[in-house]
Amino acid sequence: MARLLTHPMIDWKDDGTPVAREAGDVYFTAGDGLAETRAVFLQGCGLPEAWAGKTEFTVAETGFGTGLNFLALCELWQAHRPTPNAWLHFVSFEGFPLTEADAARALGAWPELACLAARLLADWPGPVRCVHHLVWPDIGVTLTLHLGDIHDTLPQSQFMADAWFLDGFSPAKNEAMWSADLYGLIAERSKPGASIGTFTVAGAVRRGLTEVGFDVVKAPGHGRKRQRLEARLALASPAKPDIYGLRAHNGPRQKIAILGAGIAGASAAYALTERGADVTVFDPVGPASGASGNPLALMMPRLDAGDTAQARLLIDAYLAARRAYSGMEGAHETTVRQMPKDKAEQTRFAKLLADPPLPLEDLEAISGGGLLHKRALVLEPARIISGLLDNVRVRTGTVEISLQDRLVNAEVFDIIVLATAMETNRQLGWVGLEGRLGQVESVADARPVQAEAMASGHYALALEDQRLWGATFEKIEDGVPAATSAAARATNADALRQLSPWWQRSATSLPVQSRAAIRATTADRLPLVGAVPDYSAALETFSGMRKGRPVDADAPVLPGIFMVNGFGARGFTWGPWAGRVLAAMCLGGPSPAEVAALEAVSPVRLIVRALKRGEV
Repeated sequence: MARLLTHPMIDWKDDGTPVAREAGDVYFTAGDGLAETRAVFLQGCGLPEAWAGKTEFTVAETGFGTGLNFLALCELWQAHRPTPNAWLHFVSFEGFPLTEADAARALGAWPELACLAARLLADWPGPVRCVHHLVWPDIGVTLTLHLGDIHDTLPQSQFMADAWFLDGFSPAKNEAMWSADLYGLIAERSKPGASIGTFTVAGAVRRGLTEVGFDVVKAPGHGRKRQRLEARLALASPAKPDIYGLRAHNGPRQKIAILGAGIAGASAAYALTERGADVTVFDPVGPASGASGNPLALMMPRLDAGDTAQARLLIDAYLAARRAYSGMEGAHETTVRQMPKDKAEQTRFAKLLADPPLPLEDLEAISGGGLLHKRALVLEPARIISGLLDNVRVRTGTVEISLQDRLVNAEVFDIIVLATAMETNRQLGWVGLEGRLGQVESVADARPVQAEAMASGHYALALEDQRLWGATFEKIEDGVPAATSAAARATNADALRQLSPWWQRSATSLPVQSRAAIRATTADRLPLVGAVPDYSAALETFSGMRKGRPVDADAPVLPGIFMVNGFGARGFTWGPWAGRVLAAMCLGGPSPAEVAALEAVSPVRLIVRALKRGEV
């Protein structure tokens, strides 16, 4: 199976109806599609009455198609939002995403949706297997779009729906979207009393829904269809054990403290504020003062040759970061020439290009076996972090905390988020973060240029009158302060000579400044994002893992304590993705990530791994 998804071939009828050639079915009937959406899905799920008095409401859909159902729902939400602080979450699944041009042509049939459609099209996803997540804070809407085969993506989704729109093509023409194994997954992700609306009355659909606990009835159809189905969940599925602590926080969650004002803390603050939380950031020194404080940073993808959960996670994070920084002051789009640093990387690049995970708009081959990364970013970290914290309360100076009492400087908070890098080893003795000393060299007052970047193990960046190159990534003992060294400068100088950017000679004739900072990393090089476990309780609860026994229990966690940490050398790539994941965990709503990705970054994984290996 190719890593990139396939755009459907669309044939257009004379009346403007889009037809999927392979499926032989219409997305909607021109002139009647919006009315059908309102009748079959909105009214079929009892909307807007069903969300009256609720602070959040989640709708899930099988088959995103043109996005018409989503836009119609947003229009209804704007007219009948229960309160100014209520949130509508929309989760959808699509295996054959339309091109932006086809989606725009299809949605152009409804001028009343033009403003919402333009907003959706501005962030229309490419044919990449990923979780595409949008937040529209002004109207209280999130969109979580799982792109890929629904038999892969639905089991990996994390949410609970109040209503479902079952809208794949006709069961007779697209059996895979209606296969029996999906109904149980739908029930598992449905709240008690959840409703379903769909256009089909096929017997297999009725039986499938009934078998997993839905009460199903036929209702008058729309247009030429005599009947449609409505269903309501009568028998909810039992919750599965939450071994990795992935469920949303169920306590008070409005007042949140974030400890640390680097890219991890700033990204978390932005995502939480975007969702309406009252956030205060605490930092002993101030924003962008540690490892996030280099003059320039490079934001480019780390691409693996295999289609693994970790590989998809890295792509999700990169695309999320690119969307987040787009248009921000301090973000500059560029292309990056990445040459293989050795034979192993040359082989990896060749495998990668044989089955690329990103489209030609983002990635292509260059001579010498290298990669050309398009639409990458050169960042000015101080400006990016300032932008992320623009509407956030920031306090500098001494920070005293009590995790048990959720106190920061004697003030009580509902939630505390640790974005404290290596200091987390003092706050949580078991976490075992490793320090890596990174040194970069930079000059100012060079000839002004547009953003440029090269990479091959190390990197060289140019932006306006600044040049920067490096970086080292050497292990450093916990507690040893960061310090620059002549050896690191020599390593970076040698790397610059090998990269050989056109500005090398002129830049090194200027006064060179060295800067060193410690990056917090984990043994598996993945970040720590999620609820902080109760270490002693987890050892007891999961003790059977030492003998290979399965665990049938939820992870014990410290109430209201979360972390975003361990970003290593990819802080600006991980930040926005981790912030959105954290926001869903703290405030509720669908997770913008696969379950496998959430488990891979869960802090609980450190304890699970240690128990399985007999290390604790």
